[in-house]
Order: sequence, then C-alpha cells, then structure tokens
Amino acid sequence: MANAGSKDGKNASQRVRDWTGPGVFTYGYRPFFLLAGIWASLSMVAWVAMLIGWTPGTIGFDPISWHAHEMLFGFVGAVLAGFLLTAVPNWTGRLPIIGWPLAALSLIWCIGRLAIFVGAALPAWGVALADLMFPVVLAVLIAREILAGKNWRNLVVLAMLVLFILSNLLFHITQAQSGYGAGSFGFRLGLGSTIMLIIIIGGRIVPSFTRNWMVKRGETALPVPMNQFDKAVLLISGATLLGWSVWPYSQAVGGLAALAGVLNVIRLGRWCGLRTLAEPLLWILHVGYAFVPLGFLSLAAAIFELPFSPMIGAEHLWMAGAIGVMTLAMMTRASLGHAGRPLEATPGVARVYGLILIAIVMRYLAAMGVTSDWALWVSAICWIAGFAGFVVLYWPILTQKRG
Repeated sequence: MANAGSKDGKNASQRVRDWTGPGVFTYGYRPFFLLAGIWASLSMVAWVAMLIGWTPGTIGFDPISWHAHEMLFGFVGAVLAGFLLTAVPNWTGRLPIIGWPLAALSLIWCIGRLAIFVGAALPAWGVALADLMFPVVLAVLIAREILAGKNWRNLVVLAMLVLFILSNLLFHITQAQSGYGAGSFGFRLGLGSTIMLIIIIGGRIVPSFTRNWMVKRGETALPVPMNQFDKAVLLISGATLLGWSVWPYSQAVGGLAALAGVLNVIRLGRWCGLRTLAEPLLWILHVGYAFVPLGFLSLAAAIFELPFSPMIGAEHLWMAGAIGVMTLAMMTRASLGHAGRPLEATPGVARVYGLILIAIVMRYLAAMGVTSDWALWVSAICWIAGFAGFVVLYWPILTQKRG
C-alpha cells in the first residue's frame, strides 16, 4: 500500500493501526470484495427462486431486468469500488480512504441494492437516485485523487467509470419508460464499458504479474510489453463495443467484432499464459481475459446468424466469463497481496475457480440450446457455490485488521 503522508504526519499503515473499528474497513478492497462475493451468490439464489416461480412484489423491475442490472451494476459496481479504492492510492501516492468514510460508502452501496429490491413501492426517480448515488460518489472520490495526484495516465479509467454511470442511468430511464431494461442501449453500454475496462486494466496487470512471476523463476522469454499493437487492439475493441451498444445487429459491427476477437487472441498469446499453469492465481487471469475475444467472436457469429450462436450466448461469455472470472481472479489475488499474505492459491481457491468455469460452460451450452434446462441449474448452483466459497475462504483475510 502507499505510504504517503497526510497533514497529520501519518502514513497509511499508521492510520490503519490507529483505527479501532471493524477490520473490514481498513482498506477499500476489504468491504467491497466481501460485498461483491456475497451479492454474486445471494442475487443468483434470488434469480433461481424467480425462475421456479417466486415473484416478489417488492421489486420494481421485471425479473430478467433485475438479474441483468444487479449482476452488472450491483456486483460489478462493488468490485470496481474495491479495486479503485485500493489501486488509486498506489497510483497517486495519496492516502487511502479508511474507517467510517469507507463504512459510509459501503452503506450507500447497500442502500442501492435495497432500493432496487423494494422499488415497486418507490417512484422510479427515487430508485434511480438511490442506486446511482453510490457510483457517483465513488467517481467523485476517484476523480479527486487522480487530479490531486496528477495521475493523468489513469484518466481513461475515470472516463470508463463515468460511462458506466451513464449506462446505469440510461438503464433506469428505459426501465421506467418501457418496463424492460435488460435489452436496452444502457445495458449494452454498461457491459461494453466494463469489458473495455478489462481490456485496459487486464492489459496492464496480466502481463505484469506474469512477467514478475517468470523473472523469479529465472525465465528469460517474457511477455511482450505494451506497444503500438496493443494500442491498436484497444482502439478497435473500443470502437466495436461502442458500435455494438448503438447498433447491436449491424453486420459492420459483426465484422469489427470478428477482427477484435482475433486481435485480442493474438494479444493474449503474447503474454505466455501456457507457461503459468503451475500457479492458479496466474493462469486464471489468462483464462478470464480469454473470454474477452471469445465474446467478440461469439458476437460476430450471432450477428451473422451462424448456427448455435444466439446473442445471449455472447453476452454471457462476457458477463459470466470475462467479468465473472476476471473479477474473481483479481479479488483472490489482490486480497492476498494487499493483506501481506503469500501469493499462492490454496486447493480451495482452485476449486472455486473450477466451479465458476463450469458455471460459464453450462450457461453457454444452455444459451446455444444444445442441452435441456438442467444446464441452467448446474450453472446456477456452481456459480452460487463458487462465490460462496470465495466468501468463506477469504472472510478472515477481508475482515481481520492485518496488512
């Protein structure tokens, strides 16, 4: 963690030692990774209950839109907060947010989830306000830190966060007007901005972590550093995602998606992923990023109406695959590193990875229509068990005042 000093002369470690409240509020990753894991599991339990006939009258959204919104803007919002509140102090050299301000921010996130769940009893604008309050406050905090630290390189991350907030607002507007936000421009823009964040940040951390690990092992053939090719991949991927958000079935977008898929496969291949099989904390990052090009290629197949290639399959390769796996990979690794624990995956963590990968495969097969409904149940059960396993395994790491 950053050791920058504050006006009172204390650095981050001293402030943590002085904090007498719950240990979970000592660093940003702790409450939000914990909340993300809990919500990923609990919201899926609720979704399964809805699939078998439970229709809670309190929810203002239709069940599909609620599921889509909470997995994207609820779950991902918590992960983004945990990552940014921990990473930005390292980027800027400024002190992290800890203690009661962090607790208040966590409460605001919870209020958003509650407002969505009881939205039928509230005006649409009230639900939107309660839900958007959290990402807006987060963006203001991140902007303050980036600007104060003159960390101009990461303004692009802030821009993606602002786009994420705009997407959520558009989702709420569509939901209020048509009663179905799941297939909206706002949903696609939110998903696209999240995938773009993975392409940007994943392109930094995956080769960097791999390089560091390989250097320690004495290897000399290392991942290719960021160069003009990567910048071209970022440009084409961003154009594709924006184009898909606006024109989801355009054949021009389909062609761009195919190109973006191939380029991201090549990019991933330059990071030496096959040589990381000895360390689950590393290979899961490569597997998570692999769902980015798989999503692009599946999107192209859906646009050109190839057999067994529905749009929902491409969306789930990104939602459950790229987002689900990359966030889990980042949470498991970052939690260990920032808590000062060895960067080694236990057998339990490896099993969690396996459960989530099974969930993704089963969900995609169900979307393709090549299996019966049992694939959906297997997918849901594995997803719930995987994130519940993360919460159980990482509870001591995320709640104890250490690191």
